[in-house]
Amino acid sequence: MAAAFGTVFMPEMAISWFDGTRWSQPEMVASDSIQLHPGAHVLHYASTCFEGLKAFRHEDGSVKIFRMDRNIARMAQSSRLLALPAIDEAELSKMILDTVSRFAADVPAPPGSLYIRPTHFGTEAAIGKAAAPSLTSCLYVLASPVGDYFSGGDKCLRLKLEDQGMRCAPHNGMIKSGGNYASALRPIMEAREECQADQVLFCPNGDVQETGAANFLLIDGNEIITKALDESFLHGVTRDSILTLARDMGMQVSERELTVAELLERAAKPGCEAALSGTAAVLTPVGTLIHHGKEYQVGTGGVGPTTVKLRKALNAIQWGQAEDIHGWLTSI
Repeated sequence: MAAAFGTVFMPEMAISWFDGTRWSQPEMVASDSIQLHPGAHVLHYASTCFEGLKAFRHEDGSVKIFRMDRNIARMAQSSRLLALPAIDEAELSKMILDTVSRFAADVPAPPGSLYIRPTHFGTEAAIGKAAAPSLTSCLYVLASPVGDYFSGGDKCLRLKLEDQGMRCAPHNGMIKSGGNYASALRPIMEAREECQADQVLFCPNGDVQETGAANFLLIDGNEIITKALDESFLHGVTRDSILTLARDMGMQVSERELTVAELLERAAKPGCEAALSGTAAVLTPVGTLIHHGKEYQVGTGGVGPTTVKLRKALNAIQWGQAEDIHGWLTSI
């Protein structure tokens, strides 16, 4: 039986520490070698952010990292918004490249990849700092070889629409922070138990936003509708990539407010599709929406052709089977 996604790690990782004045020279250390004071800021006040990106092996044996610059920029933004010490984007880029180069031989062939997890957290031992930032921190880059997210075949997800609560505090939504995922966990677990939902689509006051771990896209014919960027939800790199490819294909991309009422009305159309976008699954089809205990089928309830077409187009670039006209790939 294959290991669960993200549970196998490379034995070493790149790491750097900020002492309040400067960053240490990055080095490769054993992946299980972090030692923390029990009073570390991150353990008490959740001063942590991370990224998720992938490296892919091409047919000629070369290894390419997908949209590394965009992920690094978002991590710098997350660090800034969490009041963590500023990261050096060029140094993080080098840490990622060094890590992937070191384990290039372990990058699986498509549809597998090397999942890369840069992480930044506050280390200052100060439990009196509930309302003040950590002056010291740690930045590391962990790597995990992963297989095909769809090894069991495409499964259409069931989403519970949550129009009361929200995934996280609205001003923190655009930060990729562990606390936001913890905030969404209980509603997701309750939805699984209550109505066998796979995920919760958070729609506070009827405003369709995102699920606990992915952005939401509604595909109605030649139009993709998704919430316009603001502080309340994560600005997904996969979301941006899919929307770019959709525009390339001549599709209409509407980044705007989407209400639950409009979502359910459009979902009833036979040609309608819905999908979740994220680094792990790229585009995962949604077949059923659950609202106030009632189930609504999205389109035919099966995997939609546009969802498949967009996912294949993105994979083709990642796997080196299509031209990278947007400059998304970085060679190691």
